[in-house]
Amino acid sequence: MNKQFTFLCLFLISVCSYAQKPVVNDTITRVATIKNTTTGNEVIFTPETPTLNQIAGAPKAFYTYYWEFGDGHYSTDKNPKHIYKKEGDYDIKLWATNNYDTGKPPTTRPKKIAINSVSTPYNETASMDEDFILKRNREPVPNEEFVVILSYKNPKNYTTNGKLYLFYNEQKFKTNNFDLIDTRTYHNEKTNSVTDFVFTNNIDDDGTYLATSNNAFINMRTVMQDSTEKTNLPLTIEQSKSLYKNWSLLEFDNMQPKEERNIFFSLKTTSEMVKDTSAIISVRGIYVPDSNYDNHKVKDMEMEIVTSHDPNKMSSNGTIMNYRLVRFKTLKYKIKFQNNGEGPAHTIQLKTDIPDMLDKSTLKVTDMYPKCDICPKHEVSYSCLDTTFTDTQAIFTFKNIYLPGSEQKNVKDYDSTKGFVKYNIKFAKDFHKKKTKSKTAIIFDKNDPIITNYSTTRFLPGISIGAKVGYNSFSNLKNSESYFLGATLSPYKSYRWYWQVELMNNFHHYDAKTTVKDEFIQDAQGFRYLQRTTTNTSYKNIDWDVPVLVRYNVNNFIGLGTGLQNTISVSEKQQQTILVEQFEGLDPTNPVISSKEDKTNKTNSFTNLKTGLLFEVTGGFARIGPSLGIRYVMNFKNNFNYWQFYAIWKF
Repeated sequence: MNKQFTFLCLFLISVCSYAQKPVVNDTITRVATIKNTTTGNEVIFTPETPTLNQIAGAPKAFYTYYWEFGDGHYSTDKNPKHIYKKEGDYDIKLWATNNYDTGKPPTTRPKKIAINSVSTPYNETASMDEDFILKRNREPVPNEEFVVILSYKNPKNYTTNGKLYLFYNEQKFKTNNFDLIDTRTYHNEKTNSVTDFVFTNNIDDDGTYLATSNNAFINMRTVMQDSTEKTNLPLTIEQSKSLYKNWSLLEFDNMQPKEERNIFFSLKTTSEMVKDTSAIISVRGIYVPDSNYDNHKVKDMEMEIVTSHDPNKMSSNGTIMNYRLVRFKTLKYKIKFQNNGEGPAHTIQLKTDIPDMLDKSTLKVTDMYPKCDICPKHEVSYSCLDTTFTDTQAIFTFKNIYLPGSEQKNVKDYDSTKGFVKYNIKFAKDFHKKKTKSKTAIIFDKNDPIITNYSTTRFLPGISIGAKVGYNSFSNLKNSESYFLGATLSPYKSYRWYWQVELMNNFHHYDAKTTVKDEFIQDAQGFRYLQRTTTNTSYKNIDWDVPVLVRYNVNNFIGLGTGLQNTISVSEKQQQTILVEQFEGLDPTNPVISSKEDKTNKTNSFTNLKTGLLFEVTGGFARIGPSLGIRYVMNFKNNFNYWQFYAIWKF
């Protein structure tokens, strides 16, 4: 009896212990499979997808689908029906994207199907409203693959041969965002690495298709930005190369009038791109319908990286800008946050820095989550977003909301606990070219602030070319006259410190010091007399000055500078006059008994290299525009120290 009781106790303990073991998370990759029903050349496709794990508090989870049928056609339906034109074997591909789901998108192995007979008539139907379209099957996510679909249509009334470009990996990002891992073509499009072309004619066509596609693939919307067809193809190509690091060029031929074709590019985001999550990135397509003409169409497709390692983040489209062109630019900011608490947040406050160069009065909230109204001036009890300002900050306050916490019961750390504010803001009327940094303090109810990263604004150096004229005053030279004109090169409208290089062409005329040499001569008869030799030398030079200096703008109107200057005589014309006089006796006041004058001319090139230090001060418009300056050049040859007075205009 005791043995049976003991055995029963041990058995119950072991069962309980096993039941209390922690459940190991399933690490097997989720897979979606392709099922199909084939009737002749008509196939109905059905996806079998893993069960969705609903994010608590989010909209109902669902899948979106993207199919490639292996013959150049695609669909975004869940259960598409496709009719094949001819017999053959076809590779079917499926991308299933999980929305409001806690896991990664499932992977799908391609499936090969065989079409052995054609029993259903094939009718080619027009599906394109435009001649050139760029789409994507989903937003890019770090370390995941997505597909860019390039669709093109022959707008001509004759058969054409043409070209297609896909530009990617923008120059403004130091690292590459994408790797092009596959290009799928179905109409004998050929890859061509040559990018130099000969163009013969321009024509007027009825296509008006310069646009940007900034669309979610669920509804395939295209946002038009322009309606002008481009006619200068070489210029478009060079501009695109200046914006993008990589491109793919395809050539096509024998395209019939109104025929539609698709090309599929598989791009995979790189690990380096993770650093730039929430940045706005783009790809560009160029469509040349007929290789005999310059006429072409351009589309830019903008995308946003949708996953970030830090949910509390501030980002902007003004990371790197051209200072010359920012006057009419509108900056776009996005502040993202996540409630990591054990309970919901009812009030969220975002205290974000507004740099001095921005005009707070132009700030406009364009979107937010949780979705709510903008607060009126009086107190209300419903959910709303209030915006107030201090001298240096904008304060966004979500009032009377419900944002669940990631540690809250039955809530997981996904979209349901995240929010954001998007706003636009313009530049102030007068601002300096300097780097700025903005951060946001995020306060959930009465908790301590969470500080985001810095969102930086930087400007490209740019180039400023200046015209300079002036006069050089050599106090140690006789009868000196020196005028110059030249050009300067410096960064455009720098704020404080900057470098400047100049090239000046000087026209310099001056006389050297007169030398007088007296000698006492005795002739054969023993008569002694005074012989005086007077030498006068004059110079006519064309000199090149090459100053390299560091400048500092004290304010908008006063600037200082110092540096080194090298000078070389490109052309030097020397005229020398030697007068020999003989006087009666030894006194030069006595009458001259004889005189003789000789003149010689001599020309040299690239001589008289001189180096010196310079110091200057300018007054006027110090950063851009006209100003006056005084410069002192201290050459290492003492007799060539001089003052320079000049006027300069920087553009």
